[in-house]
Amino acid sequence: MVNVIRRLPMNDPSEPVDNIEEPGNLRFLRLLVTILTGVMIAGVVVVVALLVTRLSGDTPQVPDDLTLPEGVEPQAVTFGDGWIAVVTTDQRIVIFDRTTGKIRQTVTLD
Repeated sequence: MVNVIRRLPMNDPSEPVDNIEEPGNLRFLRLLVTILTGVMIAGVVVVVALLVTRLSGDTPQVPDDLTLPEGVEPQAVTFGDGWIAVVTTDQRIVIFDRTTGKIRQTVTLD
């Protein structure tokens, strides 16, 4: 048995091959991957922007016209229709009238 080895001429790999046309499916797949990459980058930018704006660390401020009882520090502020509730660090909820700024009610939490 005789093995015949045929040597085919090889192109120089440093030379660009301009005459090979890309199949249509491969072109379509390349376009889809490019679009997906752009959408993913835009999505990451949107998520980071939302996290920065939502978690900016700004705490709610008690309006200047409200006077808290002596020695009380606010922990949270809630604005309602005609009232403002201030949750304090000593486990109380102080409810103020929005127009007059006077205390309506004080609730002590257990």
